[in-house]
Amino acid sequence: MSRAELLASDLTDNDLRRMVRRGELTQVRRGWYAKPDADTTALSACRRGGSLSCVSALKKHGVWVPPGYDSLHVRATKHAQCRRRDFCVLPGRPLPIDTILDSVPVALACAARCMTDEDWIACADSVMNSQGIKVAELRSQLPYVSAHIDRLLLRCDHRSQSGTESLVRDRLYLRGFHVEVQPAIDDVGHVDLKLGRLLLECDSKLHHTSLESYRKDRRRDRKSVAQNLISMRLTYDDVLYGWDETLEDILAITKPGKHRLSRPKTSP
Repeated sequence: MSRAELLASDLTDNDLRRMVRRGELTQVRRGWYAKPDADTTALSACRRGGSLSCVSALKKHGVWVPPGYDSLHVRATKHAQCRRRDFCVLPGRPLPIDTILDSVPVALACAARCMTDEDWIACADSVMNSQGIKVAELRSQLPYVSAHIDRLLLRCDHRSQSGTESLVRDRLYLRGFHVEVQPAIDDVGHVDLKLGRLLLECDSKLHHTSLESYRKDRRRDRKSVAQNLISMRLTYDDVLYGWDETLEDILAITKPGKHRLSRPKTSP
């Protein structure tokens, strides 16, 4: 915590000095203190002269983050950025470092420069879905919306229920598909994605198939087939590590037009 945060909690500078002597606090850098059991990543960010931000902060806030972002992401003030080049940079005017963990909007805006477009979109979807907000509200929360971020927000959707669903939706959207998100199907319920007659269900990494969910999934598949719909279930690995093969299977259905809904015949 910063000195300002500690003083705001009714401590005095004399209290801080006593707590440091007793080992209850450690002065990490000028104006910043830590308890003995402080989070190690937060300590590292503090020692580097910034706050935990970007992808690292999103993870701490429980936002879904795709694999591949394991390094420490730290945001610093404009003055500190001049001394080092390994900081994450927030678009727009630099913000002061008031707390060790950046808020979700600040971290998300910062992450737009460190993540791939589709990964950032998946994170933004996760934020919106967990907070129950839509794109317009998320945009208003961000400290700065660059032209790049504005373009990415156009591809976001608050209805996505998982990161894998967001990735699949965005990838198919970029290929020109009209993708329905979380449509309701009679006798089936809501499905993740729909392309004509093709229903796509995207499992998360933590998806576990209990006997009850196994039976439920098979019933949904049966009801789908009975309505002349095609159901395809995609695992976490299918989306994250085997997308090329998965896409081939999707295209094998969509290229011949098998996924298109047939129009009802009209009487002559």
